[in-house]
Amino acid sequence: MNNSNSEYAKALFVLSLEQDRLDQYASCLTEIKSVLTQEYIEYLFSPAEPLSKRLSAIDEAFGSAPEHIVSFLKLVCENGRAKELPLLIEDFFAFKKIHQNSITAMVTSAIDLSTSQKERLEKKLTALYKKTITAVYTVDSALIGGMKIEIDGKTLDSSIIKKLSLIKGAMNG
Repeated sequence: MNNSNSEYAKALFVLSLEQDRLDQYASCLTEIKSVLTQEYIEYLFSPAEPLSKRLSAIDEAFGSAPEHIVSFLKLVCENGRAKELPLLIEDFFAFKKIHQNSITAMVTSAIDLSTSQKERLEKKLTALYKKTITAVYTVDSALIGGMKIEIDGKTLDSSIIKKLSLIKGAMNG
């Protein structure tokens, strides 16, 4: 990422998450990057043009974009970073990629798992899904033994109660 300047991209990325608009912001930034010419970037950076005129040009060109994206573009321009816009947009997508490489696992076990058991489980899930795992643990003694893991839209159920249910179903035919 682009060192301290990526703070601009990080702030926009966090706003997109807070507003649950990550995909919309990403789509908008893709469009913006595709139309950003070197000439336009030079114009936004040019001290020969009054800042108010450059900011108006951003409103004119990107006024239909979400408010925070327009504010992001203006802030970058106001702080003399317009030449870095393509890199800042790339930084936003780098944050998005990192974010999307993380999933949450809801782990329900019959007994409270030890710290080492949790670490081993998270390591196995990380290897299996090739993503960073954030696990949320709960205990449900009704499982009798084993555990149930809900992750990435799937349920992995190795509980005794599930196995008993399968046996009962097989016997009832």
